[in-house]
Formats: sequence, C-alpha cells, structure tokens
Amino acid sequence: MGVLVFIHRTVGGDRLRRSQQEVVYNVGLCICLFDITKLEDAYVFPGDGASHTKVHFRYVVFHPFLDEILIGKIKGCSPEGVHVSLGFFDDILLPPESLQQPAKFDEAEQVWVWEYETEEGAHDLYMDTGEEIRFRVVDESFVDTSPTGPSSAEAASSSEELPKKEAPYTLVGSISEPGLGLLSWWTSS
Repeated sequence: MGVLVFIHRTVGGDRLRRSQQEVVYNVGLCICLFDITKLEDAYVFPGDGASHTKVHFRYVVFHPFLDEILIGKIKGCSPEGVHVSLGFFDDILLPPESLQQPAKFDEAEQVWVWEYETEEGAHDLYMDTGEEIRFRVVDESFVDTSPTGPSSAEAASSSEELPKKEAPYTLVGSISEPGLGLLSWWTSS
C-alpha cells in the first residue's frame, strides 16, 4: 500500500513540506517525506526573493497494487456505485457491476442492497454509510490536472460555466467475491 519513491525537484520556500497530500502523476498520493538524499546549490533569481534548490528526496507514497485487498468506510452511495474512503483518500468507487450480485439501488434510502439468497428466502443486506467494507483494487486512473492555457473557443464559454473538477487519482474496487463486502456480513456468530 505504501511505497518509497525517489523524487528530484527544484523547490523554493516551504514547497517540500507542502508536497504532502499531493498526487504525483503516474506515481500516487504523497503521504509524507521519508528523507532527503541530496541537496544541490541554491539560487536566487532576479525579481524573486526565494531561494530555489534542487532537492533529491524520498517520499512515502500511497499507491496500492492491483488486486490488493483494502478496508475502508462507505462514504456514500449513488446510482453510479458505492463511494469508499480510507480516511486519508476518498476517491474510490465500487461500480454496480462490481458489487455482490444480485444488487439493487434503493432510491428512497440512497443505499445499495445485496439481495442475498438463502434456503429460507431472500435477505436484503444494506450497504449503509459509515460501515466498514473490504474490497479488491481492480483499476486505477490518473488524470493530468496540470494547468493549461485556454483555447480561444474555451475562453468565450468558460466565463459562464465552471469546468467540473476531476480527481487526479482514482481507484476502482470490487466486492464481487466471497469474503469481500461489509465486514459485518462475514463475522462468525
């Protein structure tokens, strides 16, 4: 779940400290600074009072492996699936096709329901907000959120509507296997 990653950057001011909770494209979510391996010369550029130093350092990065099993809490449910949080990372989605089947979305209560079949009949097992859930990581997606200049067509329309903000790093999970799903489903009695 956590890996050490070597990063080389030119930093100024408290930029190194502010890198925590930053997503590095195709690397993962930076959790904390592990150590600094090398500092190069510092420079002060004309018109800029800050010193700029090339720094080589290692960060502890959250980047789960595909097929890794994680435990989180249900943040909410919507027709697009179950949204899960790990406490420090919230961009996890369990889409409807990855839930225990047969599953249905209860519009009135805004929860997903697993219709568990037994010899005595069907039992509805609800996926309520705040419940702990065990899931398998099946996919990840990085979106480059670097700032870009507007094109001439976008510049005219952007004053009227704000673009939807995308998460720079998202995970897709699955609970469609025995032992996965709410922890309360699998407790021995």
